[in-house]
Amino acid sequence: MITARPVELLAPAKDLHCGIEAVRHGADAVYIGAPRFGARAAAGNSIEDIQALCETAHLYDARIYVALNTILRDEELKDAERMIRQLYNAGADALIIQDMGITQLDIPPIPLHASTQTDNCTPEKVEFLYHAGFTRIVLARELSIHQIRIISERVPGATLEAFIHGALCVSYSGRCYLSAAFSGRSANRGECAQYCRLPYTLTDSAGRTVVENKHLLSLKDLNRSDDLEMLMRAGISSLKIEGRLKDVSYIKNVTAYYRKKLDAVFEKNPAFYRPSTGRSSFTFEPCPEKSFNRGFTPYFLHGRDADITSFETPKSLGEPTGTVKELKGNSFTVAGLKPIHNGDGLVFFNAREEPEGFRVNRTEANRIFPHKMPALKPGMRLYRNYDRDFEAVLEKPSAERRIDVRIEWGDCPGGFALTMTDDTDAHVTVIHPFGKEPARKPQDENIRNQLGKLGNTPFEAVDIVIKMTENCFVPSSLLNEMRREATEKLTAVRRMRYRRRYTKVCKEEVSFPLQRLDYTANISNRMAEKFYRSHGVTAMEPAFETGSRQDVPLMYTKHCLRYSMGWCPVHHKKRSPYKEPFYLGYKDRRLRLEFDCRECRMLVRNTE
Repeated sequence: MITARPVELLAPAKDLHCGIEAVRHGADAVYIGAPRFGARAAAGNSIEDIQALCETAHLYDARIYVALNTILRDEELKDAERMIRQLYNAGADALIIQDMGITQLDIPPIPLHASTQTDNCTPEKVEFLYHAGFTRIVLARELSIHQIRIISERVPGATLEAFIHGALCVSYSGRCYLSAAFSGRSANRGECAQYCRLPYTLTDSAGRTVVENKHLLSLKDLNRSDDLEMLMRAGISSLKIEGRLKDVSYIKNVTAYYRKKLDAVFEKNPAFYRPSTGRSSFTFEPCPEKSFNRGFTPYFLHGRDADITSFETPKSLGEPTGTVKELKGNSFTVAGLKPIHNGDGLVFFNAREEPEGFRVNRTEANRIFPHKMPALKPGMRLYRNYDRDFEAVLEKPSAERRIDVRIEWGDCPGGFALTMTDDTDAHVTVIHPFGKEPARKPQDENIRNQLGKLGNTPFEAVDIVIKMTENCFVPSSLLNEMRREATEKLTAVRRMRYRRRYTKVCKEEVSFPLQRLDYTANISNRMAEKFYRSHGVTAMEPAFETGSRQDVPLMYTKHCLRYSMGWCPVHHKKRSPYKEPFYLGYKDRRLRLEFDCRECRMLVRNTE
């Protein structure tokens, strides 16, 4: 039996503007980067902007989580402690963290979420974090629905969060050191150089080329829009969209898409419901294919899927639009169901199997006239990675989020009274003294008309009740004044009624699942060491970023090239025609691959 509970749609924001649009387009919560120490160093935000976002979101009972999910050096701990206090005072609802040293600082009672960077893959790890005081655990993307269900059953009190959309890190989050090793830019410090998106050549131990110049570590983007209810039933209470570096049109489109999807699930299954208030309406039909994507995959949610990779390109392909039918001079025709418009951007794979793009100058039915004729051939597939008309809609205000209110108007001794009640039963009453005079004509229509003018407020009148003992004259100016006063008072009441959650990191004596930790625990400061020692860890290695270890795997990934080539001894029962070990080469870089079939994962090592 499913326990009734709220399920949150969690959207990303790189800045205040994106955050406000995420709320407007239906997010129940937004996560945004702190001024420093976020896992997207290029997406930091000021305390003032975070406070402004909190004020907007809290009006709708939506929450703001701040990402402070890098590992910290000793000399940064005091700055982090000071900044956390500022974020708490600004109204932030929770911190998303990776570094366990933060739990040992003198911080206010702000809830802590264990970032996916903490490698939350097992029931034992999730159970530990829950008992250690984390109010939410963000699960690893690699988990199957079966594994998620096991974790939920093992730790029934834990609030679990799962990614449902966006870019995929090929490595288990928090366990990739390619960027740190090759450029000094650590992913665990928010500075990933994305070496996984580069083209590599795969060779065997004899030097034979297996695959040349392909993006062999690049994955498609995540899309679990068909699996939302299944995730909820498995125990997920927060559904997370990736994208703190994405532009505002992406945030609008993808947030609106999942808002509609979730609302449809809630409508047929009342055991799940929204934790925030206000209804979003849109001026467009959301379509995730129209925003940045490398093609979509549910990843390992249903087990190992052969089609998770984006070997041809790490760039956005957009939506499939058809195939080239006929070439004629400086134009061509398209066989497809989706219309193409002037100004659209199209992509195809050329003879070298590389993506090549061009702009549409004009169209005549299904005949396309490019700005410059590309080297197309009949039968080539076309993709649209820029829909001019769609983007033009998103450049304008594209959503409204309104809170339903009921308005009651009536007379009272010496004047008139207006009561406004929202959908949470918060209400205010405004009374104005006014001399009553008999009206020459009925007043109801004008009263309804004036009181319903809530366009510049967050409210929408769903019911206006008029209770007049006699037909008295009511001037429009009085109606407008009382309506404005009521909306201001109700807004203030909603802000005062907003309930923040408070928590302190639990000092419960709970043992970490392991007594010895290697460099993948990412321990980079004395406070993190103190945390693990207090939970029974007896030996620990410092983080890779300290420079103490170099002869170790630089990446742990469930993506397996041997599987992608059809040579998995477990799944395909086939042997490779090439001689192992395999190597990945990019310019002067050479990486050796190892295959751990027991754990069903691939390890990537530096050969230097």
